[in-house]
Amino acid sequence: MTPITKPFIISSQFAFINKMKFTAALLAFYAAQASAFTLRSPSSLSAARFDTSLNKYKVFIDGEAGTTGLQVRGRIEARDDLEIISAPDDLRKDEATRKKLINEADCVILCLPDAASMEAASWVEPDNDRTVVIDASTAFRVADGWDYGFPELSKEQRAKLEKSKRIANPGCYPTGFIGLVRPLVDAGIIKEGSLLTVNAISGYSGGGKGLMKIYEDGEAEPWGSYGFSLAHKHLPEMAEYSRLGKKPIFQPQVANFAQGMVVSVPLHYDWLAPGTTGAKIHEALSKHYEGSTFVKVMPLGESGAKEAGLLERDAFLASDTLANTNNMQLFVFANDEAQQAVLCARLDNLGKGASGAAVQNLNIALGIDETTGLV
Repeated sequence: MTPITKPFIISSQFAFINKMKFTAALLAFYAAQASAFTLRSPSSLSAARFDTSLNKYKVFIDGEAGTTGLQVRGRIEARDDLEIISAPDDLRKDEATRKKLINEADCVILCLPDAASMEAASWVEPDNDRTVVIDASTAFRVADGWDYGFPELSKEQRAKLEKSKRIANPGCYPTGFIGLVRPLVDAGIIKEGSLLTVNAISGYSGGGKGLMKIYEDGEAEPWGSYGFSLAHKHLPEMAEYSRLGKKPIFQPQVANFAQGMVVSVPLHYDWLAPGTTGAKIHEALSKHYEGSTFVKVMPLGESGAKEAGLLERDAFLASDTLANTNNMQLFVFANDEAQQAVLCARLDNLGKGASGAAVQNLNIALGIDETTGLV
């Protein structure tokens, strides 16, 4: 997320309360991660890599002091099937130390800027066919030789991740957009090549420590829209994995809450397959995600959401409801008479949109039950 730089002074009392709320949320998150784990029957690949009676998988988080790295560590440090290997503080940026740890690990999670991720990924030794690399940056999301880390995309995608050694973690905004659009393209409801728009709002933690400090010091606008170059770094993966083949017009926004996100895609029925209704859109999404642990389709329409207690004061779709989870909720709000619908995805920008997805991909690639440490 691109930081917003124009300051708007919020009272120091409000900033203090806001910082305390975020601190309390982080403490609750770390406490919730000490869940038990279960191993699924290992494949021949994972069995060759790991003997549960003798060893643990070694995991190196390169960039563990950053926002995503800290959250990844918080989700896995209590697990007894994993061993986190780390560099001493004074050698965290030492190239030789990092190279050694990358090649020692069973799984490396890169929580680095794009250029640094590209360099670190190149340090895997040519004869090392064992280490799984999961990259949380945008560097490899549409790159050859890397698999996109969205297992719910399709059965084929999940099968790729089970065998993959190079996994590109999806972006937070694309997770919502692709999660809504791809099943409808696959079902023939949205045509390939459709020109769509996507509007999204995220908590300020998506901007990393720099933007977090601005908000928590009370020196940021309460809400701001950005990305006016229309060249946001998430656009290539949105076009690629939605199967649209066209980049949507994307208007991202950030507001004064720490974690959470709502991604919205408006649709006119004129753009869709003849005979489309809100019920048919809902049915297609429900069929695609049937049996999914982390992605759930919510009851149809505003009335369904109200009856399920999903709207605050029966009107508002809150952005931070799923903070500190790896869950994503999909909504279809439709008006068949007006021939319009708005699709919404709600998720945690640091959960299913970042660290939670990384841990889910780690589990899948290492042959561990994908819910381990995440439910």
